[in-house]
Amino acid sequence: MPAKENIYFVGLMGAGKTTVGRQLAKRLGRRFADSDHEIESRTGVRIPLIFEIEGEAGFRSREAAVLEALTREQDLVLATGGGAVLDARNRANLKNSGIVIYLCAQPRQLWERTRHSRNRPLLQVADPLARLQELYAQRDPLYREIADIVIECGGGFGHLVKRLEHELSRRGETGSGTG
Repeated sequence: MPAKENIYFVGLMGAGKTTVGRQLAKRLGRRFADSDHEIESRTGVRIPLIFEIEGEAGFRSREAAVLEALTREQDLVLATGGGAVLDARNRANLKNSGIVIYLCAQPRQLWERTRHSRNRPLLQVADPLARLQELYAQRDPLYREIADIVIECGGGFGHLVKRLEHELSRRGETGSGTG
């Protein structure tokens, strides 16, 4: 695999994909992107409003288009939305164009991290922990299907970044820049 391959983070909401991805990109001298932020930037509205107006299907369609564009870039570190793996095309685009890292966190840990957020439409339900448990059961096999690296979340994000940097250097994946 080329040393300048894209790096993609998958995992449930609250796993730390954006935080870890941003830190790793900075350490590797690469551009960082978050697919949810890209969708908001391109539409000019927040994700909860997209869900409200277009439903989850409309959001997923927008997400697939953004991921298709982003996976064509080079030297990118990308944090994907938690549900990006639901679409087989997204899974194929990610798997075929970069290193996929699954940040695996247990539902209770995710609930602790996300319980005060109002920007997570799928958790605006009576029992968000039960919803996270359902999402984990549904998505964990899909994350594992495409993951090149699975990292069990625990400890601080700085520790995760160092573990990933070590794993990527072992694989020869820490090249930065072009050339």
